[in-house]
Amino acid sequence: MIRSKDPNIKTSVFAVMSKMANDYNAVNLSQGFPDFGVSEELIALVNKYMNAGFNQYAPMPGVFELRKKLSAKIQKLYNHIYNPETEITITAGGTQALHSTISTIINEGDEVLIFEPAYDSYAPVVRLNGGRPVYVRLKYPNYSVDWDAVNRMVNSKTRLIILNSPQNPSGKIFTDEDLQSLKKVVVGTKILILSDEVYEHIIFDGKEHNSIAKYPELAERSILVFSFGKMYHATGWKLGYFAAPEKITEEIRKIHQFTVFAANTPIQYAVAEFLDKEEEYLQLPNFYQKKRDFFNGMLKDTGFEIIPAGGTYFQTVNFSSLTDETDFQLAERLTKKFGIAAIPMSSFFHNEENTKTLRFCFAKTEEVLKQAAEKLDIFYSQAKKQLNLF
Repeated sequence: MIRSKDPNIKTSVFAVMSKMANDYNAVNLSQGFPDFGVSEELIALVNKYMNAGFNQYAPMPGVFELRKKLSAKIQKLYNHIYNPETEITITAGGTQALHSTISTIINEGDEVLIFEPAYDSYAPVVRLNGGRPVYVRLKYPNYSVDWDAVNRMVNSKTRLIILNSPQNPSGKIFTDEDLQSLKKVVVGTKILILSDEVYEHIIFDGKEHNSIAKYPELAERSILVFSFGKMYHATGWKLGYFAAPEKITEEIRKIHQFTVFAANTPIQYAVAEFLDKEEEYLQLPNFYQKKRDFFNGMLKDTGFEIIPAGGTYFQTVNFSSLTDETDFQLAERLTKKFGIAAIPMSSFFHNEENTKTLRFCFAKTEEVLKQAAEKLDIFYSQAKKQLNLF
């Protein structure tokens, strides 16, 4: 028998809810993946490089042409230069980059600050490496940060702070004020920062992405993680990358090489060529904001309280005025009885606190979003009858 390294790790809520959606033939707005196609031109480029024989191992850090293009992209967008040879590494998706980074940095007894609600992959990897997650609660409904509280949590054991902006699941954007406050927290310490920026191009209402790369004092102690899956609607390709100072990169690559060694070769070459088409990712804010606004417009008369997402392709809603159920109970009932699957926000808290909120993924076609809203409207009609709101 195998002795579990962490008995508290459960099957991801994304897998649970997606299976439930499949079992009950529900519209799946739970797991975060687009239901529309990848660029035919990009697919053709992958095929081109496959047919040209680029089917063996890529270099361990990634195809150099791709790393060179990414260095230029980061410099243009965020005015920071990463050496493509020594400071950019291609990974098998953002999750692998996160795992390899945390596994490199965290040792027994180290503490890691995590802002929650939080993406569910951070804390388990911290614990598996002997670290202790320390949770910073974002303040509902705007998910703002109490930086005084953060400062009080930092101590001699604090090794890493994990940021995610735009944030999954809340859609929060960390502002310039937030990052200026973060600078004050880490100055004079040896704390490193893991900045999960996989939704860098999905940001709304005319705002700009405040990448850690824009802040030299933070960039020098930070590892930035990005995802091509989010850029190109291709989450199943599992291709991402991280950028970090050379000395940090050198250590993470030691773990990376024995985790996957290298990422998918023909896709790396294809993406390197496709990156020249900047409009493919620069148009994402408008593309997804239209979907957010369409979905929220459909929901405005369904009784849910909407907290408009500042970024990502996730929308959170509060249902406290509609039912006394917990968020997981409602998510399960919506899936099984009404045919619409969402993620209960309690899944993103370490104590699984009932938040009375759900997260929906709106990276779907308008037809699918309309079907989902219609099902939620049916739920609302029944809830009104039970609450005598007519």
